[in-house]
Amino acid sequence: MNKVFLIGNLTKDPELTTTGNGIQLCKFTLAVSRRFSRDGQRETDFLNIVVWRNQAENCAKYLKKGSKAAISGSIQTRSYDAADGTKRYVTEIAADEVQFLSTKNEGTYEDSDVFEGGSNNNSGGGSALKPTDDDLPF
Repeated sequence: MNKVFLIGNLTKDPELTTTGNGIQLCKFTLAVSRRFSRDGQRETDFLNIVVWRNQAENCAKYLKKGSKAAISGSIQTRSYDAADGTKRYVTEIAADEVQFLSTKNEGTYEDSDVFEGGSNNNSGGGSALKPTDDDLPF
């Protein structure tokens, strides 16, 4: 089973590109703190995230450097030959779902800012979340 769940912050603004076949692709790096600390200092991993299709457009639109996001997906590896003739290896997370935990609006949400889920297909980003009084537990 190859399933990854991550929560972290973007280290820079996401980069949106389009493949030769017209498919949108968004890449960003997520800084994720490790669960345990070493000598009182928590270590951080910097993980490359790849998001495809309509969800890629939503990520580019609503995320920015410092945004907090939750990612679920799978680990993928690939290799390529660099210009200097050496073989390079890349490990990245192919995101199936991206949840925006904070957005471009300084961590506040507006109705159009919150999208949930979306798989790695053409279904897009999901629907806006609008809690009602019935959703409250008290």
